[in-house]
Amino acid sequence: MSALVATSRLWDLAPIGLDDLMERAALQTRVDRKYLVPLTEVDALLADLEAGTEILDIDGTRVFTYETVYFDTPELTSYLLTAYRRRRRFKVRTRTYVDSATCWLEVKVAGSRGDTVKHRAPYHREHHATVDPGREFVDSVLTGFGQQASFAPTLVTRYRRCTLFVPATASRVTIDTDLSWHDRHHRLHLPGLAVVETKTSRAVSTVDRRLWRRGHRPTRISKYATGLAALRTDLPDAPWRRVLRQHFTAAPVPLRKESAPCFALPPLPWR
Repeated sequence: MSALVATSRLWDLAPIGLDDLMERAALQTRVDRKYLVPLTEVDALLADLEAGTEILDIDGTRVFTYETVYFDTPELTSYLLTAYRRRRRFKVRTRTYVDSATCWLEVKVAGSRGDTVKHRAPYHREHHATVDPGREFVDSVLTGFGQQASFAPTLVTRYRRCTLFVPATASRVTIDTDLSWHDRHHRLHLPGLAVVETKTSRAVSTVDRRLWRRGHRPTRISKYATGLAALRTDLPDAPWRRVLRQHFTAAPVPLRKESAPCFALPPLPWR
């Protein structure tokens, strides 16, 4: 059981259903601020939340398992656009909500004002490792990016997430723990680290201010790009070099050759 699942703080918060959360804070176009927080400090952060903060609750479950497959071109176009900080960048991924066995195909693009615009469409879970059935959707979002090359699965991330709603700023906060990454050759698991992300329309949320008071500042991290850089030291990693040195200190573990062709990862203890 993960530490996030075990903490009683999650059960001190009022619940909010998924439909209500999406109605009040869908935030498909938003400003994201990410923080890397030691897992040992998450409980104190939860205790410091403002009154009225609610937590996503679906049938009594408040911590959910996510699995995301990221796709890139043979030249790693998506990765390199981010590594070289190009303004017009994108990500293509499938996201599987393991607990509900639902899946979405998502394309995220950088907006004109530094925000993030996410496009998503329902997807069959059995297609989670390919974009071929959804290629028309992907191409429609990436019009103007000139991406006609094939997309292949490049990286898989897994983690546990709880989602908070802060009514005062109509913002969301996600806390991800039990973080792991793998490609066809290596796996990296960072159980002692949490990624806290605030998602707002633009204004700073009260959770941002609480994190600042605790000495945490927004960090340049991308689950896709930073994770891939941690697994592949041959790639340019300038935007995340400090993060990699400070937080991604565990060595990637080689995967068995027989497991590589299917792009699969052995279950983690909480699976």
